[in-house]
Amino acid sequence: MTSDPFRLDGATVVLTGGAGQLGQAFAAALLDAGARVAIFDMAAAEPMADSDRLMQLRVDVTDRASIEDACARVVADWSAPHGLVNAAALDSPPDAPAEENGPFETYPEASWDRVMSVNAKGVFLTCQVVGGAMAAEGRGSIVNIASIYGALSPDQGLYEYRRTRDETFFKPVAYSASKSSLYNLTRYIATYWAPKGVRANTVTFAGVFADQDPGFLERYVPKVPLGRMAEPDDYTGPIVFLLSDASRYMTGADLVVDGGFSAW
Repeated sequence: MTSDPFRLDGATVVLTGGAGQLGQAFAAALLDAGARVAIFDMAAAEPMADSDRLMQLRVDVTDRASIEDACARVVADWSAPHGLVNAAALDSPPDAPAEENGPFETYPEASWDRVMSVNAKGVFLTCQVVGGAMAAEGRGSIVNIASIYGALSPDQGLYEYRRTRDETFFKPVAYSASKSSLYNLTRYIATYWAPKGVRANTVTFAGVFADQDPGFLERYVPKVPLGRMAEPDDYTGPIVFLLSDASRYMTGADLVVDGGFSAW
């Protein structure tokens, strides 16, 4: 391991959701910091140049056996993980069926179950398996990706522009509930595994720019003191920091990186 506390040279990191927009940025940053990265995802990530330190495995995070098989592969090929980043998550996209983005009173039970299965159960299972492997080695760091919509209730006024178009649209409940659950899950494992040398923290991120509707941007951006939505690279530094020795005395905490969204 390097003497630079912000480096991850020699570390093996498991990254769930590594094929997504943020996941791919996280994978690139972890590789740049010197880590070996094992992506657990049902989809394939874009090709990356450093294939010697990158492993992509098809993993269903809602299936414990799938996670166990993938973790065993990582251990056999590289080492027991030193870090885990839980970035896999589901949300209802803006163009989801009307019932998904409709009133709370009629939000579908099946949609609730699907989102909670990935965002809450998936993190729980991955922490059990990968975190357990780290605890057995007496070291490790877990980073669970939370959200401002887990810490705060969504401002439904941000979506009023859609209702003025005679669309029925409300930010759905399941994403918020699932992300909120990560705070106490993380505190639990932080205290449970502290004697084993495993740290666990959350990061609370705000919205990421992805060519959103101008009507949404006109309402969202003024709520951010820094005056813009995040770019994926805005979030990579906090991930590397929480996995590295630079944060070695930090556990059970929440690192808020939201451009100031929650400051007023």
